Amino acid sequence: MTGTRTSTEVGLSTDGLTKSFGGVRAVDAASVTFQHGRINALIGPNGSGKTTFFNCVTGMIRPDSGTVDYRGTAITGRAPHRIAAAGIGRSFQLCRTFGRLTVLENVLVAQRDRSFARLLRGSRSAEDVDRARGWLHRVGIDHLEHAEARDLSYGQQKLLELAGVLMAEPETIMLDEPAGGVNPALIDRIADLVRGLNAEGRTFVIVEHNMELVMSLSDHVVVFDRGRPIADGPPDDVRTDPAVLEAYLGV
Repeated sequence: MTGTRTSTEVGLSTDGLTKSFGGVRAVDAASVTFQHGRINALIGPNGSGKTTFFNCVTGMIRPDSGTVDYRGTAITGRAPHRIAAAGIGRSFQLCRTFGRLTVLENVLVAQRDRSFARLLRGSRSAEDVDRARGWLHRVGIDHLEHAEARDLSYGQQKLLELAGVLMAEPETIMLDEPAGGVNPALIDRIADLVRGLNAEGRTFVIVEHNMELVMSLSDHVVVFDRGRPIADGPPDDVRTDPAVLEAYLGV
């Protein structure tokens, strides 16, 4: 665990956030606070509403009720590009890359002022290309810049998606299962990247099922069950919380 940061400044928060699909309430009046400048984790059993919560926060779906605030500014219901412009970037549970574009082109498209038309016209500055190559180097796949994204392994696609997120220069990064389907060596690389980027000032909110990774990486953990938070705090406190043990183990 990092253990060196003591800031409790509020970063991303929700109040009464709710989203239903038919008769199923996926997010149930969830009021959550994530700490700015820290590595926050959002965990919970399958079907507990974590990804739906992410989608409501980042504008992919509109919540039925409740509010989302980012560093004191209401962002509830904004379009995804406007939330990105506010300083929040995200990855997805299933990688979203453009298979027929090269690795370098994927990162260039991910700029905050991205435009397919600009890319297809070859309208890309040397500065943009250098910055994209810098992020590819940072995540360790710069040697693949001319490969098409569809030819990458799944783990390499995860790294490519992260490079694209970083290209937009977000202040807060929300990662949805970054270790899912990834081999242990690559999980270690992703963890090191998160620690390094956090040390440089970026906030993280991470949905993850790999409990070893969560407990070793996070400063602050929020636990969801049935669409709402049931516990939050430092990893060592959360792992022994009776409500968490009941949600996961039924004990």
